[in-house]
Amino acid sequence: MPVFLCHKKLIMTHTYQISGMTCTGCRDKVEKILNGIPGVSAVSLDLEAGTAAISMSAHIATETFKDAFRDYPRYQISEIIHHREEVTEQAPDRSWFQTYKPVIIIFIYITAVSVLVSTEQEHFSLLKAMRIFMSGFFLTFSFFKMLDLQGFAESYRMYDLIARRYPVWGYMYAVLELVLGISFAVNFLPVVSNWVTLAVLSVSIAGVLRSVLNKHAIKCACLGSVFNLPMSTLTIFEDALMILMSALMLFLM
Repeated sequence: MPVFLCHKKLIMTHTYQISGMTCTGCRDKVEKILNGIPGVSAVSLDLEAGTAAISMSAHIATETFKDAFRDYPRYQISEIIHHREEVTEQAPDRSWFQTYKPVIIIFIYITAVSVLVSTEQEHFSLLKAMRIFMSGFFLTFSFFKMLDLQGFAESYRMYDLIARRYPVWGYMYAVLELVLGISFAVNFLPVVSNWVTLAVLSVSIAGVLRSVLNKHAIKCACLGSVFNLPMSTLTIFEDALMILMSALMLFLM
């Protein structure tokens, strides 16, 4: 049995004054620039106060932040105006399977139920199996999002293209998943449900792809804030699978 060792990790949070932020678009731009700096683990911006609380595991010189804004002269970052240090418990190293075990088990359960429900007298209906799978997918994932709707919306906003500009979309997305889950379960307006799924997840996967390709260390919001899952190619696979199923169902219908 493998033994995982935990150790303490020092996290420093420095607060900087940033000028030039006048709207949410500016805030998102500054947040993206700061998150792209090596060593930065988290960024919290206050648009009204014009400040940025930046967490890091090792000290980052102010000049490094200034260099990051060199191509964006509109934004100016000044010296540290406040800082704090805290010791946190670093998560143990886990294998890929241990990290994504909740998602894998959910997929196995939903797939098994879909196959069983869609098999009658040795006849298997692919169309019905996909519909049941999509219903189970949306209902299960919306359930975990609803447990902490605000936490999901905040995590989702970190990478989704629409939620970054309109934070309310995170809340709407969780509700939309619930509605789609029910629609697929009762086979209500299947054409409309599939087109909505195709459109929404196509936009969602674009944000996921950008985060994964840019190697941003962002928490995946697919299961809300209940499970601490990192963004990865598995997230891309989830969205791509649903997009493929919705497109195939539209073709078969």
